[in-house]
Amino acid sequence: MKDDSARLPTLGEIIRQQRELAAVPMRKFAEMVGISNPYLSQIERNLREPSEQVLEAIAEHLHTSADILSAQSSRADSGQLPDVVAAIRRDGDLTKAQRATLEEMYETFREVTVAKRRRGGTAPSDRAASADSERDAD
Repeated sequence: MKDDSARLPTLGEIIRQQRELAAVPMRKFAEMVGISNPYLSQIERNLREPSEQVLEAIAEHLHTSADILSAQSSRADSGQLPDVVAAIRRDGDLTKAQRATLEEMYETFREVTVAKRRRGGTAPSDRAASADSERDAD
């Protein structure tokens, strides 16, 4: 028998977890997103992949981005798990909701940093390190 705690969540499971964290019933969430309840159920059970438009609507109502949802599920598909996320998941002193919130915050910070670097900007910690280096040089 496989250990499910070591398995990473799929896109559908991530969507379901986030919806449940928001305490929104499936029927109401489907209505908010503009899709049928059976379609949302199929997405959450990984029987169907949402279109980009549907994924964007789902992400918007979960107060996240489709890119973050996709990145989380892509990492799950590839088997990669950042050390920070692994530590959060191992921490038995946190509730399930707290772990999910911390993971989401980490992913958000990570995505912002990656986006800034792509635009040629630097992350706040990079600027602080640079300022420290300049002070030390004086």
